[in-house]
Amino acid sequence: MTPHGHIAVLSNPFAGKGRGRTAAAAAIAELRARGVEVRAYAGASAADTVALAAQALRDDPALLVVVGGDGTMSEVLESVLGSAVPLALVPAGTGNDLARTLGIPRTDPADAAALAVTGTIRDLDVGELQCSGRVKHFLTIAALGFDAKVSDRTNRLRWPSGSLRYYLALVIELLRLSPLAFKVQIDDEPERAEPGTLIAIGNTVSYGGGMPICAGADPSDGFFDVVHVAPMRRWELIRLFPKLLRGQHLELPQVSQRRVHKVGVSAPGLSIYADGEFVGTDTCAITVLPARLKMMVPHATAEEDRS
Repeated sequence: MTPHGHIAVLSNPFAGKGRGRTAAAAAIAELRARGVEVRAYAGASAADTVALAAQALRDDPALLVVVGGDGTMSEVLESVLGSAVPLALVPAGTGNDLARTLGIPRTDPADAAALAVTGTIRDLDVGELQCSGRVKHFLTIAALGFDAKVSDRTNRLRWPSGSLRYYLALVIELLRLSPLAFKVQIDDEPERAEPGTLIAIGNTVSYGGGMPICAGADPSDGFFDVVHVAPMRRWELIRLFPKLLRGQHLELPQVSQRRVHKVGVSAPGLSIYADGEFVGTDTCAITVLPARLKMMVPHATAEEDRS
């Protein structure tokens, strides 16, 4: 069903090492072929993308299509949270973990763009992270500890591309492995010491281009899935990753998972990432905001969510 009014297409041309540009062109062509009035907004930087998101919303679209990866979605999230305009996502990033969780086509931008017309609305939870004097909202996973260091290393590597870059970062950080003295406070429980290798706070299932660290996480259930990995030696962590790639790591005694509404974590030297972006250090408080974002998804995905 063609929406009443125009659809705004906001793109980051540089997402996915230039894939954003070609994906945006394919998305716009698909929507126009379906008889939709399209207004295109393309920035030259992250700051441009944020400013153009606000401009696109001021122009009162029926729907906003975001062309980019998890990072692009994270950049525009602050602008769209205060709006009732539904979003559609055309994946054009490196990991595309949000699209993977929502069942949005990741290899055909025209098919993804078509969901703006053919899809159904799913209400998504949003994470609110307070850290280092700032508030950051996120859609996928907050990484604290070893996985945050891997994200940092991944961002600094220039080779190889895609998931292989993430795996190389894993190997490098394994050589530098040391446990952290986490202190964790969940919901209204007392704070307690929980030393460990990493803590992942998941609104969605995966990070790093498909690693299902928070297997079973549902971005529409009003909860986070908090995964805690106890202190591990290098060889134990190496054995963990094949299971992690298959979503079987929760079977290990060193790994625990809880569903929570809010969580506070602190540790000396702690690095904190959310949606693959650095947020701050040492301490953070994270709260789930239920059903704060409307996203167009395939009908099958929405039906699975309701089941």
